[in-house]
Amino acid sequence: MHNRHLRLDNTVQHYDWGSPTRIHELLGSVPDGRPAAELWLGAHRSAPSTVLDAAPGGSAGQVSLADLVQGDPERMLGRRVADAFGPRLPYLLKVLAADRALSLQVHPRPHHARAGFNRENLDGLPHGSPDRSFHDDQHKPEMVVALSQFEGLVGFRTPRAILSLLEDLDGPLVAAVREALVADRSARGIRTAFTGLVASRHDPGTPAALVQSLESVRRRLDAGSPYERADRTVMLLAEQHPGDPGALVSLLLNRVTLEPGESLFIPAGVVHAYVNGLGIEVMASSDNVLRAGLTSKRVDEEALVECAVFEPSSPMVPAVTATGDRGQLHTYRAPVEEFGLVVADVDEHETLTFPSEGPRIVLCLDGKAVLHGDEDDLVLARGESAFVPHSAGSLRIGGHGHVVCVWTP
Repeated sequence: MHNRHLRLDNTVQHYDWGSPTRIHELLGSVPDGRPAAELWLGAHRSAPSTVLDAAPGGSAGQVSLADLVQGDPERMLGRRVADAFGPRLPYLLKVLAADRALSLQVHPRPHHARAGFNRENLDGLPHGSPDRSFHDDQHKPEMVVALSQFEGLVGFRTPRAILSLLEDLDGPLVAAVREALVADRSARGIRTAFTGLVASRHDPGTPAALVQSLESVRRRLDAGSPYERADRTVMLLAEQHPGDPGALVSLLLNRVTLEPGESLFIPAGVVHAYVNGLGIEVMASSDNVLRAGLTSKRVDEEALVECAVFEPSSPMVPAVTATGDRGQLHTYRAPVEEFGLVVADVDEHETLTFPSEGPRIVLCLDGKAVLHGDEDDLVLARGESAFVPHSAGSLRIGGHGHVVCVWTP
């Protein structure tokens, strides 16, 4: 059984910022009115994929991919991956569909994740508790590849750029940011400005102060703002999250737009927020999210500031290589050990070769994908997926349409 391609059933996460239609369109399912935000493909204990027809002994049934991997890591992962990461799948693949902005957030680096997870365990916080900030002991670098136009905020602008954006804006919140950056035009100044805005959510005077700043942003837009995209982002976030100073935090961050096929790498520690769009997201297998605002969930200011990187940085673009006779295989690589991603345009006249070892997950985005293995073939329709264990050997895919494959390099 472990030498076969294993068809997956995956969990849809219903977060309030999600799209009511986009993931249903991918899966061919009927929308139920709820926002479908993320489709999870992997073995994270929060929502592991289910392997269909893979009960012990090969009889009909279902089993968690996490249990299957843990039960036979050498066959499922390969010795190299099992030695490096233990008996667990190192990555998590998601389809992300955002109709509204996600929270301002940061993911912890390895030492912060271990310390925070252990600390909350010692405090007796149960797993899955909304009071937890650390749901596992893993870091969470991530990469996103746009399937539609994809909007986001990633990493801090330079103090000079932030001060230019604030030049015509009013209110005590803006004044505090300006004062912090004029006093110290380094990462320390950015930290002071950022933490001040995040902490202001507790100040009873913040709603009125925020209104004053938003009115000045609106006036600048009406006058033909030289920073139209940044200003419109502020107003959009303020509309989606009334009274949240996170709308102004967006002025501190780089504003990015990805066209389909373009990508970003978000290292652990980088403050970011996706604004809207449909994308493929792959990350180290972790559910650790430290939030700074634009959310109804827990905001852990102390942990966030401990984990965040405040040095100004341009958004990081993964290395992308195109191979195949038509350049139809696009391989995205980020500077992490857990994952690489291939997005391919397959057609019926050829069979493409994909990574040949380690644990692989394949998702058919549209059309039909035929997975050719040493022992069997598996056909995937739009929205269907499979886990290809290390023991299955080489992976060749034919059919027609677009396919995503994630693996551990």
